[in-house]
Amino acid sequence: MPRFDLTPDELAAYRPDVREPDDFDEFWSRTLTESRAAGGEVVRRQVDTPFAVFDVFDLTFPGFAGEPVRAWLTLPRGVTGPLPAVVEFNGYGGGRGLPGERSDWAAAGYAHLFMDTRGQGSTWGSGGDTPDPHGAGPSASGFLTRGVDDPETYYYRRVYTDAVRAIDAVRSLPEVDPARVAVAGGSQGGGITLAAAGLTEGLVAAMPDVPFLCHFERAVGLTDRDPYQEVVRYLSVHRGADDRVFDTLSYFDGVNFAKRATAPALFSVALMDPVCPPSTVYAAFNHYAADKHIEVYKHNQHEGGQAHQWFAQAAFLAAQPVPQASVV
Repeated sequence: MPRFDLTPDELAAYRPDVREPDDFDEFWSRTLTESRAAGGEVVRRQVDTPFAVFDVFDLTFPGFAGEPVRAWLTLPRGVTGPLPAVVEFNGYGGGRGLPGERSDWAAAGYAHLFMDTRGQGSTWGSGGDTPDPHGAGPSASGFLTRGVDDPETYYYRRVYTDAVRAIDAVRSLPEVDPARVAVAGGSQGGGITLAAAGLTEGLVAAMPDVPFLCHFERAVGLTDRDPYQEVVRYLSVHRGADDRVFDTLSYFDGVNFAKRATAPALFSVALMDPVCPPSTVYAAFNHYAADKHIEVYKHNQHEGGQAHQWFAQAAFLAAQPVPQASVV
């Protein structure tokens, strides 16, 4: 696909004003406080795998409203803790898959938690295991407009809360140094990474890769690809609902979380990406409030850098200073 967005120089300077609700911080503080107060336990069970160099655990932790969320916890075998950890979030429509399917971070010496995305896991990959036990009003097919009439009922309120609670769960593990937890993910996982970075103090790094869920109003009008086209289809039927829908989405926009982030970040962007247009990624990057760097893949679409980006992330994370609180 040819380049269709702003020029590289325009992208580097692109720092748009986006819709931001006055009660954004209160909304998220209340949401997280209520979910933490709901309680629940972190439970894990080691699973049999053919792998000789790491151990995999089926881990369940309390997410939104204390509801159980599944994840794979992968630990390097024979490495004494406390370990640095990476909490990773998945792309749109995928589930946590099979045990050991994501093993790069554990092979590099990190504790790795790969979170199942509630209600997803039946579009590609090896499946998911976490239901989303909530109804919703009218929505287009997919997840982007589920409960979009109100931020209280919107689907990503639950997912972003799950992400923060996943970090809480990892920090509670005896094998993990709670001061050395990073978050990562691509596409939808990149958008969730930004939310987690904006809602969590003390992360050592955030690594959003070609992030989705950023600058909704521009994305919806710019690309003809799903998932953003789900909003277009919804609004084509629910005529006149634009302000209500975009008001809801503003509580979940990666740009607004980027403004509140405190962890050093490594972004990536693909300049021919029709799924997550480059300007929407740069909107979040240029608003990101902490130290940041972006890897630019000039001739790639939504696949971005793939393994090249993982190696960049591994080098970036290894270079982060060890927080004083974790030094013995």
